[in-house]
Amino acid sequence: MVKEDPKVENEARTFVQTAMASAPELDCWKQIGEEEVSSVMEMTRRNELSGGTPVVRQFEKDWKEWIGAQYGLTVFNGTSALYSAYFGLGVGPGDEVICPVNTWICTIAPAFMLGARPVFCDIDPDTLLMDPEDLRKRITPNTRCIVPVHLWGNVCDMDAILGISREYNIPVVEDCSHAHGAKYKGRMCGSLGDAGCWSLQGSKPVSAGEGGVLVTNNTDVFERACLVGQVNRIAGIDLVCERYAEHQPLGLGMKFRAHPLGIGIAKAQWSKLRELNRRRKAYVEQVEAGLTAIPGLRPVKVYAGAERGGFYSFPIFHDPSAMKGISTLDYIARVKTKLPGVAATPYVNLHTLPLFAKGFDLFTRNRGPLCPESGYTCYRMGDFPNAENAFARTIMLPILSDPVPDAAQIILDILKEAAEG
Repeated sequence: MVKEDPKVENEARTFVQTAMASAPELDCWKQIGEEEVSSVMEMTRRNELSGGTPVVRQFEKDWKEWIGAQYGLTVFNGTSALYSAYFGLGVGPGDEVICPVNTWICTIAPAFMLGARPVFCDIDPDTLLMDPEDLRKRITPNTRCIVPVHLWGNVCDMDAILGISREYNIPVVEDCSHAHGAKYKGRMCGSLGDAGCWSLQGSKPVSAGEGGVLVTNNTDVFERACLVGQVNRIAGIDLVCERYAEHQPLGLGMKFRAHPLGIGIAKAQWSKLRELNRRRKAYVEQVEAGLTAIPGLRPVKVYAGAERGGFYSFPIFHDPSAMKGISTLDYIARVKTKLPGVAATPYVNLHTLPLFAKGFDLFTRNRGPLCPESGYTCYRMGDFPNAENAFARTIMLPILSDPVPDAAQIILDILKEAAEG
C-alpha cells in the first residue's frame, strides 16, 4: 500500500468549490439545505443526468420569465455563458470588446479566445463600475461589443451605457455574475442589453456548484448560442428558425451544457434568492449607514434607480488622509486581528497581468489578438488611474447572509476601534 505524503496533502493548492461564510461567527447561513439534497436525490433516481432534462427546461423557463427575456439557456459556467453570448453576436478576429479593467478575467477571456482584442476602460471611482465617459473614448470602428459588469452586485449606469450603445450601434452584453436579482429603474439586470449572463458557481447566491445562464431577446443570438454549445441536446427543440436547422442536433460539435444535477440545486437556491437578498441588503445598508461615524471610511455609491442584488461581496473605501495617515494595508491588518474575514480587494486590475501588460502569443507563431507583433498595444501602469487608486483604497468587508443579532454593530465597533488605534 502506498502511503500518502502528508506534506503534499497539506500543501496542495486547491480551489474553493462552495460558498464559505467569511465571518462564520457572525453568520448563521447554510448554503445547502434539504431542498437541494432532495432535488439531487430525486433527479438521480429519475436518471436526469445529462442534457436538457425536464428540470433543466423548467429552470430555463423560470429564469427567462423572471428576467423578462424571450430566450434562456443554461451552460456549465458563467464564462461559457459569456462565450456563447459573444459568439451569438458574431464576435471574432479583428473585433474589439470593451469591458472595465477591474473585473474578473473570465469577463474578457471568451472574447480573446474567439480572436477578438480586449479593450479595457476605466471606472467611476465612486461606484467601482464602468465609466461611461471613458468607455466612449475607447470605441473604435472595430468595437463589436460593450460589456458592463455589475460588480459585487452594484448596478452600472445603464442609461448612459445604453445611450452610447445606440449612438454607435454596438451591442451590449451584461455580465451579471455578481448581481442575481439586481434591477435598474424597475427592470431586471440582464434584460437591458442584447444579452445577459450569470455565473452559478459555488460561491454565488444562486449556485449550481458550477453553472451559468444566458438570456436574450435576440433570436439569432440564442440560436447561435445553441449552435456553439448545445451539441446533441435534443434535436429540433432549441432552434426557432430554419437558418441553422440543418446543423441540428450536432451544431458545431462543442458542448457547454450544464449538468442537470447542478441545475436542480440552482433551482432550489433560486427559490430562496429573494429572502437572501433581503437579509444581505439590510445588513449592508446598516453597516454603510454606520460608516458616516468613522472618519476615513465611506460606502460605494449606488446610481439613481439602481437596486443592488446578489451582494457577492461588500466593498468600502478607505482614505488614509482622513484616518490619521493610517495606510489602507495597515488598517486592514488592524481590523483582521478581530475580524479575519476583512480583506483588500481580491481582483487585480487586468491591465497589470502579464497577459495584457506584455501580450501573449495565443495561437502561436505570432498569431492572435494579444500579439504585439500583430499590432496589440500593451497596457502600462497609469493607463487607468481611477481603477489603480481604487485597488489601493478598497476594503472588502464580510458579506453576511443570515447575520446574528447586532452583527452589523459588531463590525462597526471593530472598524471604529481599529481606526482609533
